[in-house]
Amino acid sequence: MISTVKQSAFTINGCDFIRSKSQSLASSRRISVLPPLPAMKSRRSSGVSISKPVFVSSVESFGGLKRSNEKTDSGLVKCKAYEADRAEPIEGPESKTEVARKMKIGVYFATWWFLNVIFNIYNKKVLNAFPFPWLTSTLSLAAGSLIMLISWALRIAEAPKTDLEFWKTLFPVAVAHTIGHVAATVSMSKVAVSFTHIIKSGEPAFSVLVSRFLLGESFPTAVYLSLIPIIGGCGLSALTELNFNWIGFSGAMISNVAFVFRNIFSKKGMKGKSVSGMNYYACLSMLSLLILTPFAIAVEGPQMWALGFEKAVSQIGPQIVWWMAAQSVFYHLYNQVSYMSLDEISPLTFSIGNTMKRISVIVSSIIIFRTPVQPVNALGAAIAILGTFLQNNEEWNLHTALGKNDVEENLEVLR
Repeated sequence: MISTVKQSAFTINGCDFIRSKSQSLASSRRISVLPPLPAMKSRRSSGVSISKPVFVSSVESFGGLKRSNEKTDSGLVKCKAYEADRAEPIEGPESKTEVARKMKIGVYFATWWFLNVIFNIYNKKVLNAFPFPWLTSTLSLAAGSLIMLISWALRIAEAPKTDLEFWKTLFPVAVAHTIGHVAATVSMSKVAVSFTHIIKSGEPAFSVLVSRFLLGESFPTAVYLSLIPIIGGCGLSALTELNFNWIGFSGAMISNVAFVFRNIFSKKGMKGKSVSGMNYYACLSMLSLLILTPFAIAVEGPQMWALGFEKAVSQIGPQIVWWMAAQSVFYHLYNQVSYMSLDEISPLTFSIGNTMKRISVIVSSIIIFRTPVQPVNALGAAIAILGTFLQNNEEWNLHTALGKNDVEENLEVLR
């Protein structure tokens, strides 16, 4: 529908738009569809032309006219419009609600990054003094499970409604999550935190490759081209890493592959499940804890843990207990905040935030642990992260073209 806006109100009969079954609206009753524009001194003072055609982009409260208690005319049908040479509707000043929402998202991001940096610092401190990654991984999952059980018991958070089918579909997801979590912790026990996160920034490349060759999915050429800087940057960083270790490198790579399969299993098995993001992660942590505990005992065992703990206490002192508790609690908290942020942001924003999180961890760990970094190594990290940004943008364009909405996308990122 196109209409030319004049300074007088443009009106049409309400019955031209909607007729009730009782025909109670008389045809003589007139409803203002587009409100009159105030007189403007000059075109320069406003971005709206009074002579150009105006396209109606959306109509609010259109489907029935109800009386309201507001002082404004209850018969008005609210419309949004834009000029023929504009690409988006004409909007007024940003509302206070939108400003508050953006501030809330900013707080989420700042908290997410801060908690993740703190976790990585304490995690590395623990692994340097107590090099038992299997137990460290188990404690992280145990702390999160305990926190959520207490939250449900005290009704701080609403407990999820699950059934046997839910746990069956969650099991393969938990297996992949467990492998990815342990592999990443093993990597950090052998190499610098910054190196582990540089390699883990290549996870999007594994996602594309697995989807292409195992699932038969196809992507635009731009997505494949974005893999070049990701793979090249990670390879350059690995070749120039001063403290390179094959176990550490392999652990980060296995973690990437495991988390890709975790996402695939989750997208296939969790469709239609009405579990919130925070509760979904809590259930995932609990099931992963049950899977991991017997393997941790078999690989390391209580005897090795006891000897290692005595040695750590003799070298570090009782504060090693605080370090272990801190890394376990902060691991759960940063994951919880990241899942909470998914309710407020788009998947692209979340992906960019996740990449920025890795940058903050890499930079802070280099400063705190005084990790020696060669210029070529830093260049490789920058190239890999740039490639991640490019791929995020290309995949978002693809999903937008396919018509997927934010809710569907957030569920895919979440799971």
